[in-house]
Amino acid sequence: MKRLRIYGIQVITLLLMITSCSRAGEPTKVKEELPIDKGDLLKNKKVLIVYLSRTKNTKAVAEIIHKKVRGSLVALELVTPYPEHYQRTVDQVAAENAKGYLPQLKTRIDSIEKYDVVFIGFPTWGMQLPPPMKSFMNKYDLSGKIVVPFNTNAGYGVGSSFETIKELCANSKVLEGFSTKGGVERDGILFVMENEKETQVQLEIQNWLKKIGLINL
Repeated sequence: MKRLRIYGIQVITLLLMITSCSRAGEPTKVKEELPIDKGDLLKNKKVLIVYLSRTKNTKAVAEIIHKKVRGSLVALELVTPYPEHYQRTVDQVAAENAKGYLPQLKTRIDSIEKYDVVFIGFPTWGMQLPPPMKSFMNKYDLSGKIVVPFNTNAGYGVGSSFETIKELCANSKVLEGFSTKGGVERDGILFVMENEKETQVQLEIQNWLKKIGLINL
């Protein structure tokens, strides 16, 4: 009986060793990011997300969109940046709009022709499309592409900006744009895309992208 117990213990030990060695030889399973369920308009398409952001609210929206659709994310920068002082920037932008002046861009997009879908993000400045965005659309030919505008504003809406995009992209398919309230720099309220506001905007963006057929989730 004693020998039988010893034999039984040896067999169990041997089985545990075999199981342990088998598990040790298995490759480590890496948790992969779930694939995006893209809508028909995005399938097999190359995406570019270009944005202009002064107080980082539009940047935050661009980054949320990027997580939803992937693609290339590019910040639009100027050779000569606008003044940090709010009112000086307001005055300069008003003068540029009055003269039709297009500021020189520091940002360069390599091979714009390879992109099929171009997201264009910007804040509302003077109830118009910011001059740097006009520079971008005058410099790069977006003909034949799907153009998707998105915007942050101080509570006064998009103004004429979406209509201007349609005019500048007459040979493109311009989809319904997205807009949300960001900071109010005039009142010293700068970055607001965090906590509950961030969660709210994430949901709004997801619903918008689904509505215009870019994602299915």
